[in-house]
Amino acid sequence: MRITVDSLHKLAQDTVASRARTDHTLLAAYLQGSLLSDAPLLGNTADIDLFLVHTEEVVEARELVRLTDEVHLDISHHDHRQYRQPRSLRLHPWLGPAVYGCKILYDPQHFMDFTQASVRAQFYRPDNVIARCNQQAEHARQIWMDLSSATEAAGPAEARNYLRSLDHAVNAIACISGPPLSERRYLLDFPGRAAEIGHPGLAAGLLGLLGGPAAEVERLRGWLADWQAAYLALAADAPPTRLHPYRLLYYQRGISTLLEGEHPQYCLWPLWHTWTHIMAALPTDSTHRSAWLSAGERLGLLGEAYASRVEALDAYLDQIEEILEQWGHENGV
Repeated sequence: MRITVDSLHKLAQDTVASRARTDHTLLAAYLQGSLLSDAPLLGNTADIDLFLVHTEEVVEARELVRLTDEVHLDISHHDHRQYRQPRSLRLHPWLGPAVYGCKILYDPQHFMDFTQASVRAQFYRPDNVIARCNQQAEHARQIWMDLSSATEAAGPAEARNYLRSLDHAVNAIACISGPPLSERRYLLDFPGRAAEIGHPGLAAGLLGLLGGPAAEVERLRGWLADWQAAYLALAADAPPTRLHPYRLLYYQRGISTLLEGEHPQYCLWPLWHTWTHIMAALPTDSTHRSAWLSAGERLGLLGEAYASRVEALDAYLDQIEEILEQWGHENGV
């Protein structure tokens, strides 16, 4: 199947039209995510992020629908009460940017029209920007405090929380000028966001905190094979929605495209992020655990180097907190 931006938009519109005919609780629907960006395809694969707003309580919060091997629908179901206070949504670090930049596909009662207009009003006023960014930074710091007080050896849960803290910190910077970063294009897009606010060095710092200098291309290729084996093992069990078998090619081709690109280490975020979530979902005695542990030790994200990496994360959080404070002062907050 030849995939184009126009064909993806048509798939989104057709899906919403079909749901509207059969689901009488559907109040509104909108499109979000990479399909609204300048480069929705990576490795000739894409997901279509749809948000369906319902008049009744939601039973299933998220569902995946396979369209082709290369394209799937990622549908989030929301209760309309999540949008009851539209002005406060502009301060929400995740849902606020989603509503601000979304494309409304179905809205017979103008529910989303009103909500979006309210969110967009003064969205980029400095006090609103810094409020969203500070929420991200505060979450990053809280998770770090839990990590720093841990006494047991790091495993999948600790590795996942390390990434959560780093993710909140990075998005505290990214959200000064745009929406949160997407998983596959994380390291591809962050350098531009950091440079936009005059701190390009943050991108190199992020790559260092992920162990980038230790990630040679051939080693990354080997890890990708180990990652895929673990993903397939999880797919045979009961995977969480984010790691559904429908998303295997989406991740695999995206990671491979980054790996063979100008900056191979940029594949580290989607590779290590998803691999860590896979290991958290697999049994502790999984035969795939040893490859993940070996990779983590090589990257300094597990084993003896883990404690020093948590200390380095502390310094990175300090820098981000100082940048946000400075940005606030410069913009009259």
